[in-house]
Amino acid sequence: MSVYVVGLTGGIGSGKSAAADHFVTRGIETVDADIASRIVVEPGRPALVSITQKFGDSILLKDGQLDRTALRHLVFASEDKRRWLQSLLHPLISAQLRTQLDQAVSPYVILVNPLLFESRQHQWCKRTLIIDVAESTQLERTMARDENSREQVENIMRAQMSRDQRLNLADDIISNEQELTHLHQAVEAQHQEYLKLCQKPPE
Repeated sequence: MSVYVVGLTGGIGSGKSAAADHFVTRGIETVDADIASRIVVEPGRPALVSITQKFGDSILLKDGQLDRTALRHLVFASEDKRRWLQSLLHPLISAQLRTQLDQAVSPYVILVNPLLFESRQHQWCKRTLIIDVAESTQLERTMARDENSREQVENIMRAQMSRDQRLNLADDIISNEQELTHLHQAVEAQHQEYLKLCQKPPE
């Protein structure tokens, strides 16, 4: 992959999307695994057929779209179901992401993926950036944002890599415990650094 890729990740509720949005304001393209995961399960796609066969029509909305909330509740309550879904979707999502990354024309491109390390997509990246908050902050923000129960959020957090594991693997870390202005300033500093790095000739 010839494009300079920066992997952006963090636990649920950490502020990945807000950080990615600020990179966009600086003219940097972002490729988002969550968006790719929606594309591969659109009506008419083979993945949605497989999911419906596995879990039944109750997993669909009235318009034939995947009911992502219902599916999330199913798979995060069952390790076997979650692994089955991952084995189905991860290769499809990876192919979609690679296509989008190869088409990027900005100086570098941000790959946003909450499962960057779990999916091994960090191996595509020149740098990895973690948006980090305490687990208590993750819980509070996600429960307020998505109206999920504490149990649902804790299930999602358990399915993701632990905070300590992510931090140990990261090249760059931004703490997002403060106001949005602080996050934007930190992202701006990283943006300037990545502009320098992506212009360096390979060693």
